[in-house]
Amino acid sequence: MSDTPFNYLSADKSTVYRAVMRAFSQAKEHFVVHLRPEDVHERCSVRGLALPLEEVQQALGQLVAWGNLQAEPDTSRVTSVEDFYRARYLYQITREGEAAEAALALFERLLGRRGALQSVALHDIHTQLRALLALLDDPEADLARTHLLLRDITRVFADLAENARAFMTDLSRGLDLRTAQREGFLAYKDRLIDYLQRFVGDLVTQSAEIAGLIRALDAHSGFRDRLAGIAEREAEDLAPDLEGVESDRGSRREAALREWLARWDGLKAWFIGALGHPSQAELLRARARRAIAQLLDAVVRLNERRLGRSDRAADYRTLARWFMECEDDAEAHRLWRAAFGLSPARHLGLDAETQAERERDPVPPATPWREAPPLRISPRLRETGSLRRRGAPPQVRDRREGKRRLAGLLASESAQARAARRRLATGREILLSELGTLDRDAFALFLLLLGEALSAASHPEAKVETLTSDGAIAIELTPLGPDTLAELWTPDGVFSGRDHRIRITDLEVSARLPAEPARRDREAAA
Repeated sequence: MSDTPFNYLSADKSTVYRAVMRAFSQAKEHFVVHLRPEDVHERCSVRGLALPLEEVQQALGQLVAWGNLQAEPDTSRVTSVEDFYRARYLYQITREGEAAEAALALFERLLGRRGALQSVALHDIHTQLRALLALLDDPEADLARTHLLLRDITRVFADLAENARAFMTDLSRGLDLRTAQREGFLAYKDRLIDYLQRFVGDLVTQSAEIAGLIRALDAHSGFRDRLAGIAEREAEDLAPDLEGVESDRGSRREAALREWLARWDGLKAWFIGALGHPSQAELLRARARRAIAQLLDAVVRLNERRLGRSDRAADYRTLARWFMECEDDAEAHRLWRAAFGLSPARHLGLDAETQAERERDPVPPATPWREAPPLRISPRLRETGSLRRRGAPPQVRDRREGKRRLAGLLASESAQARAARRRLATGREILLSELGTLDRDAFALFLLLLGEALSAASHPEAKVETLTSDGAIAIELTPLGPDTLAELWTPDGVFSGRDHRIRITDLEVSARLPAEPARRDREAAA
């Protein structure tokens, strides 16, 4: 095996090598560059790993041979010629060793990381984008503030995207029911569904506003200039190469600008979709909704597994082991009766005569079998296993009255729904403030239609033309000024908000209208 910085992971004393490398990593975090063998020995002892000093020195020498550490002569403690010729070294972690430790730390962090759907991150992105738009409108704004704000936005966005991806991956693994306990999974399901519903609600409200701010920033005339200034600022901070030519600075500036444009395009693609390519926010919302349905399906599968057939051979083997563990015959007989249920069953053959007798003299459930009154079982039940007599089947129950009640309820609900559609779906363009007072059914239909229209809006100020999910009603919604107000009076209170111009058209009624004159003409001709 060739010498690489990762050799110490598979070596025989990997625990010792890992402890030594952690000591150097922690020392560098505290700006300590060099360590002596005694310092490494002390740091390992603090971490609970008691090692002889000779073993630590051997581990240091081997790590130097693998390229993880660099040894330099320690001349600071030389007081004699003998000390000068004695092997004393200061050890420093190399770039290769530091990279290996960083890779291991990243591996362990990602392996134990739990994803999350961060509603707070959505709010932070929205607030920071609004602040960035205000900075672009101010020509005197400092470029450093814009740079800092953009770095915060990209960092929060990257954390949001990575946590959402990790959460969905962990959620798919968490739906594995092979080792799930029913009670624990049901409690987890309730908490997770509440968590997903809360995040989906925040994502619906925040993503539309974030998409509007991104479009406003993308259309701003000074945004690209600010990105170019930020790229120039980062190019100035980079250390020069050995050649130090000016063209190298220009290429670095172009590379930094391309990197910032790529980050911005990634942010746009996450919140703003294109034709045939939905945004990542929409995909995440759909995935979260599917997760809720999958959780409910998992509960159904868990109940089916709980109620399903067991392995009879395994049950018999377990029962045989229990019989072998019985201390005497009496205990074995009790186990036999409990396992196979060979005891009188008072619920069998409960006819009208027995029912009347039990009503006159009820038997408490805690009554022992021996003290309970005997149960008379029909000979037909003993012979055939059924109490049904030969002849005509029993009379079928008349359910016409119940069906009439159900039909009346359905007719009443349909009439209320039609009245609400006639009240709202007039086909005329009116203001929300002109709707006035709505009853409960009309207000429920209005909220449904308003939700359909607002969910289809690409921008808060854009006009919306959409259809309901069943294609029966067309909705046109045009927002008015932000200072307008519309109030709708309902039996449960007042619904208020920004005023809109709305047109609701019942397409089913519109499709039937052209046929009415023709029908009347045919009737008149007849």
